[in-house]
Amino acid sequence: MSVSKIEAKIQDLEQAVRAFDENNIKLSANGGNSMLFMCPPLEEGEYIRLMKQNLDSERYAFIDLNELLVRFVDENEEEIMLKYELLQNSSNQIFKLPPGEEGNDLFQMIIQAIVDVYDQNKIPVLIRVGALNGTDIENIHIMENKVVMQGKNPVIILYPAVKKNDEIMFLGIRPASKYRCMVIGGN
Repeated sequence: MSVSKIEAKIQDLEQAVRAFDENNIKLSANGGNSMLFMCPPLEEGEYIRLMKQNLDSERYAFIDLNELLVRFVDENEEEIMLKYELLQNSSNQIFKLPPGEEGNDLFQMIIQAIVDVYDQNKIPVLIRVGALNGTDIENIHIMENKVVMQGKNPVIILYPAVKKNDEIMFLGIRPASKYRCMVIGGN
């Protein structure tokens, strides 16, 4: 896709954010507080580059989920190895603990990163969400989290997906939830 078309989609995103400020998107997002900003998976890098170039850094803060995943693994390497030995059939629990369990997990690290951005009174923009594939962390888990649902600002998720038969396919291979969010830029 051409740079000008991507920049036009980014302007659509900014218009939706302004509408949120004025009208509160929760009415059109099934009570949610999130925006899925779709991009073709193979063009995600170009979208990120142009978003960082065009979105005001005083208003938006990027959270790179690939970087968080790497940091989580670096900080918890021994624990992850032990858990992997114990949970070989449920290795996804390494990244997202079952409800009620205490400990380190990637999901809570993501939520804390969102809180940190909210504390700066900025809009969190999640990028490289493909890093979550196989972790058992789905976009709906983030969108339905209490912190996100009650946030003063929306959470924007740059979502590498394609539309097939009116269904959003995450990374072009897996159906994705569009509940609790406003979808922008569907291809």
